[in-house]
Amino acid sequence: MRTLRHVDTPIRFQVNPGAPDPIYRQLIEQLRRRVAAGQWVAGQELPSVRELALLLTVHPMTVSKAYSLAEMEGLLERRRGLPMVIAAGHRRPSAARERLEQLRPALARAADAAHELAIPKEQVLQLLSKLLDARERGDEP
Repeated sequence: MRTLRHVDTPIRFQVNPGAPDPIYRQLIEQLRRRVAAGQWVAGQELPSVRELALLLTVHPMTVSKAYSLAEMEGLLERRRGLPMVIAAGHRRPSAARERLEQLRPALARAADAAHELAIPKEQVLQLLSKLLDARERGDEP
């Protein structure tokens, strides 16, 4: 059973500097997914640009770009003199079908890579299952 995070729960990001996606895009995608899942909810405050840049050891402009793009998209709200927050329209998780559609591009890329590497479907599914189980336990995959 999943519980929704309380508005006072701090938002934490994870980035992978070695990933093909730029870090600002990783941040936006993480925002989209966590908001869609209801893990991060309307009114929840985000770390400041400087604070997040220091925590992730990235350039502040990277965080600023992600925040600005997420604001234009309607995911975040800017409040003059106050921290940015998850926008008011995101009080509930998105429908399961919408969340699956967000997952589709990542799975399509994984399917393409598995095909190019000639890895049998059963092995790919087994690996995905192990990775999901590790996440549920809180382990690093």
